[in-house]
Amino acid sequence: MNLDDLEYFKKLDTLNMLGEIDGLPDQLQRAWELGKTQPLPKLDTVRAIVVAGLGGSAIGADLAAGSVSSSLGIPMIVHRDYGLPAFAQGPQTLVVCSSHSGNTEETLDSFETALKNECSMVVICTGGELAKRAEEKKIPVWRFEHGGQPRAAVGFSFGLLLSLLSRLMLIPDPSADVAEAISAMKKWQEQLRADVPAATNPAKRYAGQLVGRWVTVMGAGILAPVARRWKGQVNEVAKAGANFEFLPEANHNTLAGTLNPSDVLNTSTMTLFLSSPSDHPRNKLRSTFTRQIYMVEGMNTDAIDARGDSPLAHMWTLVLFGDYMTYYLAMAYGVDPTPIDALVNFKKSMSDAK
Repeated sequence: MNLDDLEYFKKLDTLNMLGEIDGLPDQLQRAWELGKTQPLPKLDTVRAIVVAGLGGSAIGADLAAGSVSSSLGIPMIVHRDYGLPAFAQGPQTLVVCSSHSGNTEETLDSFETALKNECSMVVICTGGELAKRAEEKKIPVWRFEHGGQPRAAVGFSFGLLLSLLSRLMLIPDPSADVAEAISAMKKWQEQLRADVPAATNPAKRYAGQLVGRWVTVMGAGILAPVARRWKGQVNEVAKAGANFEFLPEANHNTLAGTLNPSDVLNTSTMTLFLSSPSDHPRNKLRSTFTRQIYMVEGMNTDAIDARGDSPLAHMWTLVLFGDYMTYYLAMAYGVDPTPIDALVNFKKSMSDAK
């Protein structure tokens, strides 16, 4: 396993996923600026927000909801299913339908439910059936251009949604924090790029530790959705098994599962603990004590600290780190990081079953 063989990377990475990751800070910047120019829905009072989406489109909403949890004065949930929650009724509920392709089956169903329930609506997509239906109904469409995988467009799904919340004056203006987060990402990127040798590249070193192990990612507060992002990236980029856990919830159940089967837990797993200066002090203690217990039981663990000054920078520097780490894990496993044949084949089976 040579994670410094860039020629090997080029042969294996047929659709240039590495370029997508390298461009993530600039993508976030473009999304934030694009959102300032898009049409707003006509709203009186918004009492709840539902973001309907799946996969790469939903994770951007998770990150957005996490980033505004301390400043948004109304409920905001991410809906990963058909239909909508029963409370989503009338114009005081804003439903944002987010689908990279615009053709996601479940999100289209949520769109129709929102129409039926007379909710206020905005659509975020690159086009497809969702854009077509929204335009027919004169619903604002926030369209962006991106030809890659949805998971590689997380800057768009997050940045556009954050811009929407800001322009609706539902949160304080986050412009300064967005700029600082992008700056912190670019600064850390200097250590994470593929041309930085493994000896001094922490993302490559962490990837090496994950080979042959089931990965668990733990995060608290604003890092909980980042843990979920890392899990999804291990799955889709490296084609490997992973799960995510949230603190403090994991201390009320998951922590008990450290004994059996001991031969698997002690040799074939790795638990990564995400941390940042913005963590709640009690969650910092929980993370430290939980990791200590894992190590006493002989389980492999490691911790990754966020960079930057603001909570938004803490979130996004770790998103960037996770993207690089899982890319290098894909290289170590010898798999192309972009194609997701298992998901494509499953969607075809669902479509054929109609």
